[in-house]
Amino acid sequence: MTGSQIKFGRTLVVAPHPDDEVLGAGGTIARLAREGQEVFVVIMTEGKPPTFSSSDVVRTQAEAVEAHRVLGVKDTYWLRLPAAQLAETPHATVNGALTDIVRHLCPQTVLLPFIGDMHFDHQLTFNSGLVACRPHQLEFPKLILAYETLSETNWNAPYLSPAFAPNFFVDISQDVETKLKAMKSFASQLREPPHERSLHALRALATLRGATVMLEAAEAFVLVRHVA
Repeated sequence: MTGSQIKFGRTLVVAPHPDDEVLGAGGTIARLAREGQEVFVVIMTEGKPPTFSSSDVVRTQAEAVEAHRVLGVKDTYWLRLPAAQLAETPHATVNGALTDIVRHLCPQTVLLPFIGDMHFDHQLTFNSGLVACRPHQLEFPKLILAYETLSETNWNAPYLSPAFAPNFFVDISQDVETKLKAMKSFASQLREPPHERSLHALRALATLRGATVMLEAAEAFVLVRHVA
């Protein structure tokens, strides 16, 4: 299935940490914004001392603001839950914070990190995302997709964790350069090739995912739910 067949409508991208949204769905965000659709981002966590310095946190958040400006994000929400400590945070707290955002925005589409990612924050964000998107009311997200994050999705335990087997592709042939420009804003997170968090690796992945479905560049997702 390709994204050109479905209108996303108002879209919420849920990121465990700043830059996950660009790594996993930056091209899709750029495309939707270019086509006039509203895209919002919610960042689940914030680095807390002593693990993270205040200066690093301020820098990363400023980088995210610039990256979102490049992509055309309409608004960004910061839940400021403790980074790398979601497992120690009451699950009801995480669920409630994300549920409030979903109820406020009423998105038609939600993009979540993949459940099989190595980082616990990613796994718990996915779980809380499904809780927040439960069809318990008349208005609920009709399309839910899980994105891949280089250095997290690809390092899960083979045969022990769910494997990322994409079945939904979004053509980002016109938007891959915008994605890379947005990622350049995250100077603190970028690395030199052949590191996975390099611009070279991101372009290569987009080319590979595109070639899978005869496109110049694509982002791949796992379809979680689609109500037509």
